[in-house]
Parts: sequence; structure tokens; C-alpha cells
Amino acid sequence: MARLLVKPHARDEDGSVLSVTPESAGWQHVGFEICQLEPDDVLARGTGDREVCLVLLAGRARISAGDAEFGIVGERNSPFEGKPWAVYVPARSRYEVSPATRLELAICSAPGTGKYPPRLIQPQHLSIETRGEGTNKRFVCNILPEQDLAESLLVVEVITPGGNWSSYPPHKHDHAAAGAETQLEETYYHRLKPAQGFALQRVYTDDRSIDETMAVEDGDCVMVPRGYHPVGAPHGYDLYYLNVMAGPERAWRFRNDPAHDWIIKKV
Repeated sequence: MARLLVKPHARDEDGSVLSVTPESAGWQHVGFEICQLEPDDVLARGTGDREVCLVLLAGRARISAGDAEFGIVGERNSPFEGKPWAVYVPARSRYEVSPATRLELAICSAPGTGKYPPRLIQPQHLSIETRGEGTNKRFVCNILPEQDLAESLLVVEVITPGGNWSSYPPHKHDHAAAGAETQLEETYYHRLKPAQGFALQRVYTDDRSIDETMAVEDGDCVMVPRGYHPVGAPHGYDLYYLNVMAGPERAWRFRNDPAHDWIIKKV
């Protein structure tokens, strides 16, 4: 199996079915987890020295964070249905999630100090951006972009129609170059519609010290420690992915692979 591909596992006592930690990934910043929870479950945790963004991928839940009570939030039945609800939880705080329905919850984390208060991120405040054209078209929803308050985390979800490419032309963000590129670790959590499909993701560096091409299935996660990371969705299968990024600087600056940059520069 490719070393950058993380498969889901049997549900544990916390409802976790997939987990990427800085320790398991061999990096410093990004943490990512998927929990599948039932209405009788309660997930209560402290954040320690990490800030957290809870993204409701599917289902509804009552959520509190610190002293803030947000009530029951969430409205979509799958990540392919509209924009998400999310909750930002600072470091040195606690959160509690009590599902009102079956819930698929993404827990995104990165280093923090507790600088900002908890807050509810509502779908009506999120916009859908269309990127690319032709078979390079995809639809992007920024959940926690760099202009919104957070210390480390950047969180975004993307839907790529079947037959299209995404994160394309291949780009990277693994080198700090003022104003040109930032150093960001990244995870891709993939879902497919219909669920029996697959997509292809390649992760490669200029020197090919990393060069892996993976067939990703519904519920898989790909780690991107560095390098370019394009994704292709085969005809007939729409692809959703949730990106979590973090690094020394909270900004998304990238460089396209020079070999393929002509694709967007052509007249």
C-alpha cells in the first residue's frame, strides 16, 4: 500500500474510523480525524495545545465549545449536499458533540495557543467558488480561509464533477518563499458519489524523492507532506474532498509545476 494513503478502520469506542496525527504522519502541524457517531453517543474532548475545526460532513448534532452553546446544527445528509456547518474551537478549551442523527464528523486540528474564542461557522456565510474551466472545473467552499480568525488551520472542501481534474495544474506549497509560496502540510479526505467509485491522486516532488499515484476509494485519506498533488475523478463518479492545511505561516501561497503551467497561461 502507498505510504501516503490512509484507509478507514473499524469504529473505535469514540466513533473514530480514520485518524492522522503529526506522529503518525511524521510531520509537525496537521491533525485529521473522522468520527461516525450515533444519536446515543456523546463525544467530549479537550483540545490541549491544538485548535480544532469541527466540520459536519453529514447529519445534525448539538455542539458546545468552551462556554458557548450552539444548539443543534447541521442540515445536509451527505457532503455532496450544499454547504457545511462547522465550529471553531480554540486550543486550551473543550468541546462536546451530541448527535441528533447519525453523524459523520471531521475533526481538523493544528497547533494553537487559545488566542481566539469559539465560534459557529454557518453555511449562509460561506461562498461557493468555481475554479478552472472545461474538464478542469471544480467547486470550492472555504470553511476556514486565511482571512478568517484562526492561528494555524486552513480548511476547505471541494467537489469535482466526474471526468474532471482538481488541484490542477499540479501545484505545491512546501517551501517558504516570501510572497510566492508557503510551507503547508495537507490532508485530502475523499468521498465519492456513487460510493463504489474511485479517484486517482498523485503526490510527487521535483526530484521524485516522493512519487506515488494512488487509487483512492470512498472514505480514504491522502497525506501530502510536500510536493505536487493533482486529483482526477473518473467519468460517472463525482468526487468530494476536504482539505486541511497548516504550517509555520497561515497563508496559502503555491507554485505550479513549471512543466504544466502552460495549461493556464495559454491564450
